[in-house]
Formats: sequence, structure tokens, C-alpha cells
Amino acid sequence: MKQRFVVLVLIGLVAVLCVPSAFAQASGTVKGVCKDVEGKPIAGAQVEWSNQDNGRKYDLKTNNKGEYFSLGITPGKYNVKLMQGTTELFHLNGLVVGLDEVTQDFDLKKEQAAAAAGVGLTPEQLKQQKEVQEKNEKIAKENNTIKSLNEKLSAAKQAADAGDFATAVSTMTDATQIDPNRDLLWAKLGDYTLSAAGKQTDAAAKTKSYEDAVVDYQKAVDLKQKALDADPKKPDATKVLAQYYNNMGQAQAKSGKTDDAAKSYQQAAQLDPTGAGQYYFNLGAILTNANTMNDAKMRQAAVDAFDKAITADPNKADAYYWKGTNLIGAATLQGDKMVAPPGTSEAFQKYLELQPTGPHADEAKAMLASLGATVETSYGEKKKTKK
Repeated sequence: MKQRFVVLVLIGLVAVLCVPSAFAQASGTVKGVCKDVEGKPIAGAQVEWSNQDNGRKYDLKTNNKGEYFSLGITPGKYNVKLMQGTTELFHLNGLVVGLDEVTQDFDLKKEQAAAAAGVGLTPEQLKQQKEVQEKNEKIAKENNTIKSLNEKLSAAKQAADAGDFATAVSTMTDATQIDPNRDLLWAKLGDYTLSAAGKQTDAAAKTKSYEDAVVDYQKAVDLKQKALDADPKKPDATKVLAQYYNNMGQAQAKSGKTDDAAKSYQQAAQLDPTGAGQYYFNLGAILTNANTMNDAKMRQAAVDAFDKAITADPNKADAYYWKGTNLIGAATLQGDKMVAPPGTSEAFQKYLELQPTGPHADEAKAMLASLGATVETSYGEKKKTKK
């Protein structure tokens, strides 16, 4: 009996001694080294192991060498995140932890290279990655183009401000060759070509420059209209298009194409009613300048244009003056008295009311005197009526 008892005790002791060994095999170990995109250790980062089955998390922190380590990890499938503060640097899903030690390093430099090469990606992911890369390349190219064009615009403006329009024209010509699909570039080229034409001493060269400016503005108009058709709600696009027509009208007028210029100014006014006062005034001005033979039809067209300018902007003083000037061109002599069409005196009076000391004040007063009219303006001196 005594011997049997001893055997039982020994068996019991063996069983007890085996228990700790069995418990030690019930969990696993994880470790690894974390490195950034430059291959340097990531210190103070968090490596979060999250059990897919029960949601239990193990938050491990890296030391100064980027190392992390932990015992007692329950076996199972895990999602693992590498975090720097609240920023996720990388993650892996479906990592299996068993009873053996699991080494899971994070080398962001290698991961970045692998991603670029498409390693481990599905066909759909590869397609998406390619689309993203192409988009990024397109954006980078566009940014480089914009940078180059801005440099051209700046250089051209600097040359123009210094009066060197030839250089400005050359610079903007280069810009349109870099990208011929931007309306602003053609519009600026037209501006500088128009200014350069004014400095030409040779008549043929001057005309050629004005015609070139018309071509430039037409390209700007076409491109802006195309953009407007694609996006009618784009802010200020209509106003910009109106300005292009206005500038083209100026170039057309200077190249002797008065009818074309008239159409351009009318188009500008229709596109931008808020600026119609200036556009109709410009129309009246080019008709006035072109009417060297005092043609009655052209003179009336100028008066009509100035009336439209006045309707759009009742305070546009010069419109009244030039309306009166055109009207007085139809004046007749009755004996020794000059008789002008109705509204002539009123036009000059209104100019003086708005600009009593304006650049045309003396001429307006002289015109009124020639018509036997007195100056009647709340700003000027009224002549007293004799009783």
C-alpha cells in the first residue's frame, strides 16, 4: 500500500509539472521592425494587432530602433495596422498567429516599391493604380505647362510695360506654340500685336500687324466660345468673351474693316449688357472716325450707337458730346443762322452738365454758341434771360 501511494503521488507530481508546459503553448509571440520610406527606423509608432474573430486588440509600441515585440498573443487571424499618432502608415489583413513566433516587419520603402510595381494587386487594382498614375502624370504635366506659360506671360508684360512690344509679341507667340488651346494667350498676343502696330512707321507693315491682331483675337474668341458652350455657367466667361469681341473690333476698325468692327462691338454689347455703354460708345466712335465723307447713313448709325450707349449708361458724358457732334454734321444754314437737328443742343448741354470742365467743354460751348443756344447746366454758369 505504501508503495502504491508513492506511485500515485509521483503521478500526481508529474501531472502538476506538466500543467505549466501545456499553458505556455496556448499563446503565440509577434515581433518585427518598422522602417519608413527612407529605410530609417520608425520610433514611437503603434503596431495594432486586431483579432478578426473576437475583436481583441494588442497595441504594441516601437522602440528607438523601430522594434516591437509581444508575448501572449491569442492564436487566430489578425488585421495589423502600423500607426504614427492618428495616421495609418500601412496595414495588412489576415495574418495568422499560431503557437510559434511570428515575425512581421514593416518596410515602407519596399512596400512603396512593390505597390509601384503592382506586386500582389488584383487586375482591377492594377487598373485603378494605372488610372491614378496617369492622372497624376497628367496633373504634373499640366502644372509644368502652367508654370512655363505664367513665366511667358510675366516676361511679355514686363517687355510691354517697357514699351518693347516686339519682344512681347515674340514671347506670347512662343506661349501659343507651347499650348495653342488657351484663349488668354491668344488674347494677350492680340493686345501686344495691336500695340506694336501703333509704332509701325511703314503703312503696309502697320496694316499687316492690325490684321494679325484680328486673327489672334478671333482665335481667342473661338476658344472662349467653345469653353462657354461646354460650361455655360462658368463665372465671368461671357464678360471675358465680350471683351475679346471689343478688342477685335478695335483691331478690325484700324485695319479698315468698319463693318466687321461694328458687328464685333454689337456682339460684345449683347453678350455683356453691363458693359454695353462702353461697347456701343466704341461702335459710335469708329463710325464717326470712318465717316470722312460725312455720309448721312453712317452719321445716323453713329448717333444711334451713342443713343444706345446713353441708354446703357446715362452718365457717360462723352457719348452726349459725340452724339451732338454727329448731329451738328447734319446742320443747315438758314440765312446766317445754323439750324441743327432736334436734340443737338440738348446733347451738348448734357455733356456740360456731367463734365462742366471736361476735355470737350470748350468745344461744346462753341457748338452751342454757333447754334445760338445758351449754356444751361447746374454746374456751369447760367446766362440770365433778359426780361
